[in-house]
Amino acid sequence: MRHLRLPSGGDLPALGQGTWGMGERGADRAAETAALRHGLDLGMGLIDTAEMYGSGGAEEVVGEAIDGRRDEVFLVSKVFPHNADRRGTVEACERSLRRLKTDHLDLYLLHWRGGTPLSETLDAFEELRESGKIGHFGVSNFDPDDMAELSAQDGGGDCAVNQVLYNLTRRGIEHDLLPWCRERELPVMAYSPIEQGRLLGDPVLRRVAERHEATPAQIAIAWVLAGEGLCAIPKAATRDHVEQNRAALDVRLSADDLAELDAQFPAPNRATPLEIL
Repeated sequence: MRHLRLPSGGDLPALGQGTWGMGERGADRAAETAALRHGLDLGMGLIDTAEMYGSGGAEEVVGEAIDGRRDEVFLVSKVFPHNADRRGTVEACERSLRRLKTDHLDLYLLHWRGGTPLSETLDAFEELRESGKIGHFGVSNFDPDDMAELSAQDGGGDCAVNQVLYNLTRRGIEHDLLPWCRERELPVMAYSPIEQGRLLGDPVLRRVAERHEATPAQIAIAWVLAGEGLCAIPKAATRDHVEQNRAALDVRLSADDLAELDAQFPAPNRATPLEIL
């Protein structure tokens, strides 16, 4: 497993497991749990979840998957913006910990920007760090203006990660947000790296995949991983899908591959609003 260095110290795995959509149907729970555990077997210890996913159901699935294996996991969850005042953040974290059956998170994120002053959320994050309930804190779906405001707050410079939508068809962050984060050596965690499967029929992506004897999904994930300071958290709800995602880590795209993909999926040449799914 490759790793990124967190600005506040410690290592962040470059490829992890997303859980958006898990925990919504009881009939799927055994397969989802098995998929996450298989990912751990393959060295994919980064698991990303949130109190929002399945109204806590995804955290319960993760809790079952990591039972007895907590030391193998870099565990990430997120707090709803409407819970993100000082008391609400602490209480939300404690609920997440109970669902996850653990006493600490490695990384806790504000899921997106809400109406609560950032100073209150930061105070809560610091309280949670001091009590040992979280190791690091970060944000999700923050645009450049949000990041600038965050960094100006007391304690805001300790932000460890910004998790945003990024893939071949969603490249707007390359204009301003990604350079801002790279300048500060702040890792960017890419969610939906295969655009929920919608880009996989593209003929150019398929052609590059054929050259590497890989799947289009593996090429799309490998493209994200080829970028400086980026990690990816694709979801996989089956063992086979997990194995395919893991194999993306071994794909090495050539300069010609990258140029071909860049021509097919060009980045915007101007600032664009941050996209969110």
